Amino acid sequence: MENTAVRNEVIVGIDPRQQSVPALAWAVDEAVRRRLPLRLVLAVPPLPGGQHIDTSWRLTMLRAQGHEALAEAVATVRALHAEVPVVTELLDGMPSAVLCQKAERARVVVVGSRRLTRPEELFSAGSVAVPVSARADCPVVVVREPEHVGERHPHLVVGVDGSESARAAVEFAVEEAALHGAALRAVWVWRRPVVSFGDEAAGLDERRRILSETVAGWAEKYPDVKITRDVVRGHPVEELALASADALLVVVGRHGRGGYSGMKLGSVVHGLLHRAECPVITVPGSRHG
Repeated sequence: MENTAVRNEVIVGIDPRQQSVPALAWAVDEAVRRRLPLRLVLAVPPLPGGQHIDTSWRLTMLRAQGHEALAEAVATVRALHAEVPVVTELLDGMPSAVLCQKAERARVVVVGSRRLTRPEELFSAGSVAVPVSARADCPVVVVREPEHVGERHPHLVVGVDGSESARAAVEFAVEEAALHGAALRAVWVWRRPVVSFGDEAAGLDERRRILSETVAGWAEKYPDVKITRDVVRGHPVEELALASADALLVVVGRHGRGGYSGMKLGSVVHGLLHRAECPVITVPGSRHG
């Protein structure tokens, strides 16, 4: 990732069909926490059928609807926090591709969730949350459910599995916990094998060791953030979704092998985007600055 000195915006993807007030509210709060401006981006996708009079008229109508949606989003932002600097941008192109391009200069990209089915997420032109989470080179926040701000002991959850992307997720999660004034719970979910081989006690000790190494040093850098570490047995999606029930955020690293979708998004992240009961932040595998 490039130097964060140029990553000076919180970018929000605006959907003209369904404004996500929770996503806007989260983005406004994040802009205030980080003292950054907001950029509201709305993309008008190309229409099938080539260039002719009907297509041109429909695109004009779509752009007019886009401007109206952006104006409504600005009004919502002003109602939430009048002092946040905000700019708008209406662009032509596929929404996911436009947001990924804009992510090159973003500290975070924030999108809502349209609760699409998995086939729709993979093949629909309107899919945004999954492709942006898979391809953007900055952290992506998918706000399907609001933060649990009423909790007596506010905390974030970060998933750890020993990978490079998990280390990047821990780095971002500690920073985010400090901004929230919250604690951080680092969780390694150890899958239960179909057939058990080897010494389970030794396996547990090894995971605890790697987990400790992954979070080592962050307590000194962020002394106000209380960090706890847990190794639990079970399915990662189920356990992290359960942990999300009383968390402000769940932070996970992005890693996967591409699969038939061609998107490098791990199955755990994909499952959490459906199951988590709080916003989910996906962090690319390498963060610098």
